[in-house]
Amino acid sequence: MQQYSVTGMSCAACQARVEKAVSKVPGVTSCAVSLLTNSMGVEGSAKSSDVIKAVKKAGYGASIKEDVASKAQSSSGQENDLKDTVSPVLFKRLCASLVFLLVLMYISMGHTMFGWPLPPFFDGNHIAMGLMQLLLAAIVLVINSAFFVRGFKALFSLAPNMDTLVALGSGVSFLYSTFALFAMTDAQIHYGAEAAKEWHHQFYFESAAMIVTLITVGKLLEALSKGRTTNALKSLMKLSPKTAVLIKDSKEVEVAIENVCVDDIFIVKPGENIPVDGVVLDGETSVNESALTGESLPVDKSAGSKVSAATININGFIKCRATRVGKDTTLSQIISMVEEAAATKAPIAKVADTVSGFFVPAVILIALITTLLWLFMGEAFNFALSRGIAVLVISCPCALGLATPVAIMVANGRGAKSGILFKTSAALEHTGRANIVALDKTGTITKGLPSVTDVLSEGGTTDGELLQCALNLEQKSEHPLSKAILEYANQKGLLPEDVKEFKALPGNGLCAIENESEKMLYGGSLKFISSLCAIPDGMSQKAEELSLQGKTPLAFMRGKDFLGLIAVSDVIKDDSSKAISELKAMGISVVMLTGDNAITANAIGKVAGVNKVIAEILPNEKEAAIRSLQTGEGKHKNCVVMVGDGINDAPALTRADVGMAIGAGTDVALDAADVVLVNSRLTDVSAAIRLGRATLKNIHENLFWAFFYNVLLIPVAAGAYYKIWGWALNPMLGAAAMSLSSFCVVMNALRLNLFDIRKAKITKSSC
Repeated sequence: MQQYSVTGMSCAACQARVEKAVSKVPGVTSCAVSLLTNSMGVEGSAKSSDVIKAVKKAGYGASIKEDVASKAQSSSGQENDLKDTVSPVLFKRLCASLVFLLVLMYISMGHTMFGWPLPPFFDGNHIAMGLMQLLLAAIVLVINSAFFVRGFKALFSLAPNMDTLVALGSGVSFLYSTFALFAMTDAQIHYGAEAAKEWHHQFYFESAAMIVTLITVGKLLEALSKGRTTNALKSLMKLSPKTAVLIKDSKEVEVAIENVCVDDIFIVKPGENIPVDGVVLDGETSVNESALTGESLPVDKSAGSKVSAATININGFIKCRATRVGKDTTLSQIISMVEEAAATKAPIAKVADTVSGFFVPAVILIALITTLLWLFMGEAFNFALSRGIAVLVISCPCALGLATPVAIMVANGRGAKSGILFKTSAALEHTGRANIVALDKTGTITKGLPSVTDVLSEGGTTDGELLQCALNLEQKSEHPLSKAILEYANQKGLLPEDVKEFKALPGNGLCAIENESEKMLYGGSLKFISSLCAIPDGMSQKAEELSLQGKTPLAFMRGKDFLGLIAVSDVIKDDSSKAISELKAMGISVVMLTGDNAITANAIGKVAGVNKVIAEILPNEKEAAIRSLQTGEGKHKNCVVMVGDGINDAPALTRADVGMAIGAGTDVALDAADVVLVNSRLTDVSAAIRLGRATLKNIHENLFWAFFYNVLLIPVAAGAYYKIWGWALNPMLGAAAMSLSSFCVVMNALRLNLFDIRKAKITKSSC
């Protein structure tokens, strides 16, 4: 996906126009424009120059967005990107507008309504006061001329936007007031001062100036709040170190971070940030990885351990070799994922986009009809005009346009801080709608590494003797089950003793001769050992019970004596049962997928607590199983999340509505997935779904507010209740309400920063 920066957008109508224009460019397969970040993501084979040309032709500006790695690692780029979202020009424009507006309000309302004093020259001189109001209002309009330039440019392009509504509302107020001023001069000449005074009440100069000023206030508030929605991304970018200390020719050399290459040797002292991803060559330390994983506890590192850029070396001196630099570091990839997710569009946003495309033209039509209708009903022209202007300035397409992206952006940042990375906005939305979670067994529910679970000695043999004989025999084997026994024996403090004439017997087991006793040692399946010696009935029964529990019993004998059984199993992770329990409590059906035999799979599934086990399936059959789960038995399509970590999970991850990859999984799985769980914890699956549901709820609240605001207040502005209750909305109040609506939507989205994705109360699926 190629990313672009877009300038000149002011509302959802602008966003829709840019999307429509770029989508027509040959070679563009998809286009998503974000009003929140003023960015655009484009996929396809179209040339960047053609895309930029289409945006400019639509009346906006565009440029290729700077590479995320260079932004994160270049000091100047970072400063530009991380500067306050509020433009200094916008702030100065507001301050200047307020100065002249306050003087205008003093003359037009303070003197007229409250009798506040004016210089003697103005006493009874209504034309002079009118001229002063015209000049002050004109100055405010010139200061805010951007509204008129953009608004009328969009109108003449037959693509009116929010600026068009503001320009029409303020402009019509000013023009009518100017007409009233000229009419006042005529009345002064022909009928005297008293007649001229009557026209003073027809002035809307203060409304014209107040409308653009209040909208500027709203823009300022919106910019401030929108800036806070990207705080997570900004904080990630701030983490990137600017320099690294390399070892060159046995000397320490400090270089700019962009000059670090793969395989360079760098050092990190206590308290310093690790500059790039690497592997420790020498030294021991503890590293604070909370910035990337959300984990507060330090992680011990020693020779051979991997380290990541932007994590903090706490207490030791380490020498490392760079393995990934620039845009390939974990930090840069996380930043890139968050940015790309913000540039994509959630399916739920399509409703608002569709409405926004027709909203502004509809509002202009409603304003025109409102004015004509009141005139037809016999009301004064200034009253009818005031109602039409109120309709124009109270309507807010911005709230519709911001309802979805602000919530998505905040949620993405919240997830990134907790080690949950959503690659697209659609992934976040679908996660919130999930009602089935399919889990791969090996490496996801289980540790993926066999471990010894039971040691059962027979006769006069002790557990220690059995384990020692097994260690002696298995020490030369590369089989995963042998490694499990070696690791277990090592934990018990046992050391292997030499054997000779070691042989692997394919399909059966192992054999060797002990050096001291010269006796044969045998180990392997119960069937193999039973062909060599008699197996006590009790041991046969225990072996069967172990098999039913999903464990693999290994039998051992020395000479002609049966020694006992050692059971090995791929044990479930510490948090698997808790994670599955949380998912079930949330109303989600949990399914386990595995290629293991049904007996082992059902035993693991029972311990883990899943609702259903699908066993003995191949990788392509996993994908078919996901399709089957999506269809379900009812009328509605299920929303299925697939969680896996291996290459064989890639087809199923791609087929699922949401593919979640364990962070410690293979690169293929990570590429195929829609969500990456950096911490490799299964409890993050339920946390991601909680966050998705909370985001959907927040979006629904925002959309409801945006629609409710317009549906409720446009009729009020039009004077629909004037004949019943005498409600007539002043255009200035309408402008204030318009300014606050977008601010409220953004502030509501910011509440997601306070949402606890670990301890949130149970919510049902939105499916």
